This record gives sequence, C-alpha cells and structure tokens, in this order.
Amino acid sequence: MANLLEIKDLEKSYLQVGTNFKGARNKILNGVNLSITAGSCVGLIGESGSGKSTLARLVMGLEKPEKGSILFEGLPVRQWLKNNKGKMSVVFQDYTASVNPRYTVTEAIAEPLYASGLAKDLDWRIEQLLVKVGLEPEVKNRYPHELSGGQLQRVCIARAIATKPRFIVLDEAISSLDVSVQAQILKLLHQLRVEMNITYLFVAHDLQAVAHLCDKIAFLYQGQIVEEVESGELARVNNHYARALLASVIPFEV
Repeated sequence: MANLLEIKDLEKSYLQVGTNFKGARNKILNGVNLSITAGSCVGLIGESGSGKSTLARLVMGLEKPEKGSILFEGLPVRQWLKNNKGKMSVVFQDYTASVNPRYTVTEAIAEPLYASGLAKDLDWRIEQLLVKVGLEPEVKNRYPHELSGGQLQRVCIARAIATKPRFIVLDEAISSLDVSVQAQILKLLHQLRVEMNITYLFVAHDLQAVAHLCDKIAFLYQGQIVEEVESGELARVNNHYARALLASVIPFEV
C-alpha cells in the first residue's frame, strides 16, 4: 500500500531562551525520516523534550520546518490540506482545553462541520457521531462540565471524525484519562480506524498503549528517529534507548 505521509530529512530549531537575541538556537529535530502507509497507525514515542510535539505541529502544518520536507501523497503538507479540506484532524491530550466550556456538545462538534460546509442535517449528523463514539444522543445538549473525562474525550473524537478525515494526529490523546478509560478509548480508536480507514499518527510516551494500537513504532530520541519496528517485533529492537524504554515496561529480557 502507498505511503500517505513521507517525512524526509526534517530539521527544526528555536531560539534559545536567555540568549539576548544573539542567534543561538536549540535544535529540536535533526534529520527526521518517517513514512506512514495509508490506513495504518504509527506510534511516535519518546521522553519529554524529545521533539514529539514539535514533529506533530509540523505534520499538521502549524509550523514550517527549517530543512527537509513533509509530503502527503507527494504534496507539501499545506498544499495537501488546501486540496483536502477537513481530511486531517487532531485529538489532543487536554480534552478540557480542547472544547469551549460555553459550548454545548452539539456546538463543539458542529465547528468543523460548519467550517467544511457539512452542516446540512446537523442534528442527525451529530447524533450519528455520538452513537459512533459510544455516547447517547441525549448528551448533545450538555456542557463540558456535565461530562466525565472519558465522555468529553469521546466528544473530542466525535468532532475529529466529523468531516470523515483520512489522517488523524493523536497527541497524547489518552494520557490524561484513568487507566480503565484509556483501554476503552484505545478500543474505540481501533474500531474507528478499521471502519473509516483512517491513518493515525499516535504521539505518546506510553509504550504499552502505543504497542496495543499501532502497527509500527518509531522511537524519537534527542530529535532523531533512532529505531523503527513493527509492533509484533518489539523484542528485536537494537537501539540502546529503545531497549531501555522497552525493558522498563515489559517484564522480560530484551
């Protein structure tokens, strides 16, 4: 199957804090290469400060790289987004900040539908989306503070799939949830991916969650992809960082 996303020789840096604008820069990403096959899920795992969130922002077209390229079906990311309106979505870690507290569930989910010109039969669409993510249609008139964390993240997922996207960035999408709720959301994400043929980039620090959901795992360390491995081949990782991370969560010698 063809690649939906190809990242080649990507570099990104920012001005260092406290350098009095002398030009000193902190390199966050250094020669990142990664490809994602259409319909698959790739997990991007790394410790805090490894560059995961920066890479996610670049993939979403929110920032520009200094060097290298991000291509969706051979097109630069911003051109692809222009040609494929509503076909990329994101689910963030902080579901409370992702939804306007003054919006009802209906208003929150309706935002991308209005933006993409898909607001026809709005009530029916929203009820169908709520059912699809495991919520009762009656919650459509509630406000965020009236929902549990798991329910609110399901609302965020409903909003993310509202425009029938082809690609979703899951940016630490389960890390703020209780463990039991995490399992439910992972199951839901897998189900949606299969039903809707969505391609995922799952950015996380939880190796077990990544291994559960993803086909392939990329280890990001100090701004570089140091190892890529199929989920079923985790025991064969070679890089010292990947091996240390694996040994910390899986109770057998690698």
